[in-house]
Amino acid sequence: MKASALLIQPSAAEPIFRQIAEQIRRFVASAQLAPGEVLPSVRDVAEFHAINPMTVSRAYSLLEAEGLLERLRGKGMAVANTHARPKSQEQRLDFLDAQLREVARQAEELELPAAMVLKRLRGLMEK
Repeated sequence: MKASALLIQPSAAEPIFRQIAEQIRRFVASAQLAPGEVLPSVRDVAEFHAINPMTVSRAYSLLEAEGLLERLRGKGMAVANTHARPKSQEQRLDFLDAQLREVARQAEELELPAAMVLKRLRGLMEK
């Protein structure tokens, strides 16, 4: 994985360290990051995205505390070899539940029909 693989939205309501952590969780869940794979350094991510290195460090430390990442002496952070990542599509889909519930709530408030929202989602996913 390269630092550029992370998509950070500074204006989003979600703190940047959580954006980083959630993306890494999804990369591991989808096997885009394999056990033992080394992540880009805190400095590389911070420089590429022009963010504070402590923000990246906080995300990495959170994932390390969860057991998803492990610190390798002299190499940095890597995906933990012992981490059991979800394998099925259903388990990976669970990562989207909170966001999908929020979209559903907002669509209902806007009185938008489900078919219209699903059509828009399909179009966004096909881009």
